[in-house]
Amino acid sequence: MPTVNAYAATAATQPLGPTKIQRRDLGPRDVLIEIKFCGICHSDIHHCRGDWGSQTYPVVPGHEIAGIVAQVGSKVTRHAAGDRVGVGCMVGSCGECTNCRKGEEQHCLKGMTPTYGGIGEDGQLTQGGYSTHIVVTEDFVLKIPEGIGLDAAAPLLCAGITTYAPLRHWGAGPGKKVAIVGLGGLGHMAVKLAHAMGADVTVLSQSLSKKEDGLRLGADHYYATKDPETFKKLAGTFDLIVNTVSAKIDLNAYLSLLALDGALVNVGAPSEPLSLNVFSLIMPRRSFAGSLIGGIRQTQEMLNFCARHHLGADIEVIPASKINDAWERVLASDVRYRFVIDAATLK
Repeated sequence: MPTVNAYAATAATQPLGPTKIQRRDLGPRDVLIEIKFCGICHSDIHHCRGDWGSQTYPVVPGHEIAGIVAQVGSKVTRHAAGDRVGVGCMVGSCGECTNCRKGEEQHCLKGMTPTYGGIGEDGQLTQGGYSTHIVVTEDFVLKIPEGIGLDAAAPLLCAGITTYAPLRHWGAGPGKKVAIVGLGGLGHMAVKLAHAMGADVTVLSQSLSKKEDGLRLGADHYYATKDPETFKKLAGTFDLIVNTVSAKIDLNAYLSLLALDGALVNVGAPSEPLSLNVFSLIMPRRSFAGSLIGGIRQTQEMLNFCARHHLGADIEVIPASKINDAWERVLASDVRYRFVIDAATLK
């Protein structure tokens, strides 16, 4: 059982620190990955600080993992040593239920195994990508195509698929008007993807401070939501709104921006409940929905799509020693647009 270097949270109120963790021995269908880069997701902070409920510590977060295959088990057929690969938000599922058979492992009826904070095949707590190596069953290892740097690819394993999935499911494309709420780690990828799909893209952000960035990333329009005139001007406009923010918003106000049969889809995960007036839904036959990453098949589709369109995340690469500072900057919205840990600094 290999021992590897990592950064871990030991309590909800304590900063992360260096540690060593045990990875399981390589099984016949396992892949040992040398992690090169790992993105920092807002979910890492929510989880480790107990925003979504009590957690078991210590926990090594990180589910935006990009690296190189170091070794494979005797029965592995999909990957070989030297391959460029990624691991996202899950490392296992039952593989047998209706949803798994449909390729929707993230909705496994028995519960998918998260990359960190779950119970792995060895019965131990899964530990994530703020580490130098990880062992993952081959079915949950993605191929990262040439043409995307591993550093810029890492955030695609969460931020990319989290936004790609609802855009695909609700039909973003030519002739569709799509709004993206928030221009952060998720939002900036949603803008890039929706633009590449051919949709007319609008960013709805609190202020105009990132307008230049939004237009550069592919937005056709940019509005400040703190201006009440925005909601009057854009009433009944959009076919799809993807809400990427992890904070409480006025759902009724945003629902008013939807056209007939439009959908507001939440991918951000605020720690407090949201409420709405049902009349915001029933009058123009609007929908309010949620979306959780994507299955392995769709995640690979997203990576291939990004490679074809030369898309990657806008990143700031940091050493492991800056992780705690980066977390505080994420909370302050002081990153454009995704922190990525250089795993070589963990050694």
